[in-house]
Amino acid sequence: MTPFTYARATSLSSAIAAAGTQGVSLLAGGTELLNWMKEGIAAPRRVVDINALEELDYIELTATELRLGALARMSAVAEHPDVCREFPALSIALEKSASQQIRNMASMGGNLMQRTRCPYFRAEVQLPCNKRAPGSGCAAREGDDRSHAVLGGSAHCIATHPSDAAVALAIFDAIVRVQGARETRDIPIDDFYVLPGETPHVENALAPGEVIVQIAMPRSAMTPRSHYIKLRERTSYEFALVSAAASVETEGKVIRAARIALGGVAPQPWRLRSAETELTGLALDDEAAMYRALEPDFEAARPGRHNGFKIELARRTAIRALQVAGGLA
Repeated sequence: MTPFTYARATSLSSAIAAAGTQGVSLLAGGTELLNWMKEGIAAPRRVVDINALEELDYIELTATELRLGALARMSAVAEHPDVCREFPALSIALEKSASQQIRNMASMGGNLMQRTRCPYFRAEVQLPCNKRAPGSGCAAREGDDRSHAVLGGSAHCIATHPSDAAVALAIFDAIVRVQGARETRDIPIDDFYVLPGETPHVENALAPGEVIVQIAMPRSAMTPRSHYIKLRERTSYEFALVSAAASVETEGKVIRAARIALGGVAPQPWRLRSAETELTGLALDDEAAMYRALEPDFEAARPGRHNGFKIELARRTAIRALQVAGGLA
């Protein structure tokens, strides 16, 4: 680990100023940053601790939306009665994200900023990885791609995004509010993450010097009827092979509106936009029709040598998440 200096931010403005300074990294929970530093992914000259900024640590439910401060801890959000009642998919996704100890430390803003768990990106010995060393290549293309993307990847990168919470936030049309030295702006969660294209090292829409300050989700009749399913190699402390978040509005068993997002299959939470339209009017227990409604969203899937199973698994997981959200199972 490269030597660094440490300081504590005493105000949001000082934190934003620090974020805009080259060689400075902000420290929230530290569950990601410290790993990056140990693995040689990041080597800041100065670490600025923002945990004293109490104005960023809150959970607030209003008549129209749920607001989460960027420093709200994952465990606090997961266990909050308003979140459990009004946005259950988010509560479940957070509970399945990590160990209790990590959830107690990790912040909501930090969770959105975490980077891929691609083993080639995280390798102790540096391997070809365009995220870590732009222009070096993508070792996963010719290596073990079992955990990698089947949607949204490029010739330069097929890494997946690891956040469970972000998948749930996608079905809730969350807004990521960021603040810089000159302005505050709102970024829809769909626009927050950037597909790899030819620049895999550019992962999100944050400009230099901008800091996440809030995550907001509008309330609706659908948000309480939501669910999250995570499938993984082992049942504890593991990242998703495939996950699905779904919310639904029904009349009896008939779907009137639906929202679906997948995790573990793409470089960002992947909304099934076509399926959300095609599912309208279908019965929750008509799995064959639901399966057909999902097919157009997978036409762009590009499986590798070992991860083609994710396509079928994702379809089945999405259907199950919808059924549970709709009260069928």
